[in-house]
Amino acid sequence: MADPTVALQEILGPKGWLTGVDALPYQRDWLDRYGVAPLGVARPASTAEVAAVVTACSEAGLAVVPQGGNTGLCGGAVAGQPNAVIVSLSRMTAIGKPDADSGSILVEAGVVLAALHEALEPHGLMFPMHLGAEGSARIGGLIGTNAGGSQAFRYGMMQDLVLGLEVVTPDGAVWDGLRAVQKDNAGYQLRKLFCGAEGTLGIVTRAVLRLYPTPRQQASALLVMADFAAAVSFGAFLRAEAGEFLSGLEFFSDIGLTLALKHLPDLAYQLDTRGDVYLLVELASGSTRIPLDEILSSALEWGMEQGHVIDGAVATSGAQRAQFWRLREEQPEGQRLEGAQLKHDISVPPGAIASFIEAGAGLCGDILPGVRINPFGHLGDGNIHYNLSPPEGRTDFEGKAAEFAAALAALATKIGGSFAAEHGLGRAKIAMAEQNRSFVERDLMARLKQALDPLRTMNPGVLVQTAQ
Repeated sequence: MADPTVALQEILGPKGWLTGVDALPYQRDWLDRYGVAPLGVARPASTAEVAAVVTACSEAGLAVVPQGGNTGLCGGAVAGQPNAVIVSLSRMTAIGKPDADSGSILVEAGVVLAALHEALEPHGLMFPMHLGAEGSARIGGLIGTNAGGSQAFRYGMMQDLVLGLEVVTPDGAVWDGLRAVQKDNAGYQLRKLFCGAEGTLGIVTRAVLRLYPTPRQQASALLVMADFAAAVSFGAFLRAEAGEFLSGLEFFSDIGLTLALKHLPDLAYQLDTRGDVYLLVELASGSTRIPLDEILSSALEWGMEQGHVIDGAVATSGAQRAQFWRLREEQPEGQRLEGAQLKHDISVPPGAIASFIEAGAGLCGDILPGVRINPFGHLGDGNIHYNLSPPEGRTDFEGKAAEFAAALAALATKIGGSFAAEHGLGRAKIAMAEQNRSFVERDLMARLKQALDPLRTMNPGVLVQTAQ
């Protein structure tokens, strides 16, 4: 049998086929938990090359692992076996001309999110997806994991921001679904099927994304809350009071703030009061006629009267607004610099945030007394990044990582939430899904996988069991 790497080299040329040392940067996941050395890394420069690579791999029986920016936290974009080819979309970075009248833009899957934001600025348009890894995360990966971010409660997750897709299927065929329309009920919603599929059903090569006008005014505030229950109650009031103008509703704890201030010397906390819980609120509008400052000030007055808000400050400049946001955005970095950590990506109904955090603290304290709990996330949609650090003076979790994960997943499931809010399942959470989701749900996913990828060459070992 002919060496399949020869065919791949001929398809891609010297810049498009990497092996050995050149392939090392693509080999391990962001947390350095998963990834074996692949047969090589394919870096196609066009949809035609992606299709040719997938066809060659399918004929040779090689596993194909799609990879965007490799910023995922569940090991879904690296090889799980040596007989695999990583397909990096990093050379496919074309950004089309935005269509302001239709509110859409065509981009290739390798476009970095921050680059898209920058390209849209001169046009007065925005793509409302913001997250900590936007300087390296790529559009294809964001689609594959159905990413959320800080504005998901207002604009939706990635599946709500994708109008059309182009996808290379596991047998090398190309589905052209690049339609820039919101309403398209001509059968199954294929574009949404590939959002969150983590590359197990095909490789997204291009996408038509929804755009929105850039806000012409914003009003932001950093608040000290009485407790998590107060934050939940105040958040509900804000959603009713500010309605469609509410664009940011983020929370973090004093443990997370302490770690961020400890490890990031240029970070500034500008309030006089410290508390257990902090809330970052932002209102935005495309019209200068909306009295955002008045709406926000009225809401803060109500919150203080109710005893929900202890202290707070409204940003008086863009620089101060940026400082407020940094306090929230640097939560993961502060904890990373502290040392060992465990990440849990939970979502619950927004009204259950306080009860989950309280019950979770009890469970975690029983498993390892003194464990430091650092919850932060998106109050508007109930997404809690429930991260843990070892007890003071310890550098590890005494081998109890799996116990923490199982307990928190079961708790989230019990109250109608999810153990995989926006990071996906990858390789890390397949067993968790088998334990916490019904047989019918998991079997439907397995049957979809079997129907679209009967040879099981497309990202095997991710999202569903390799063998059913």
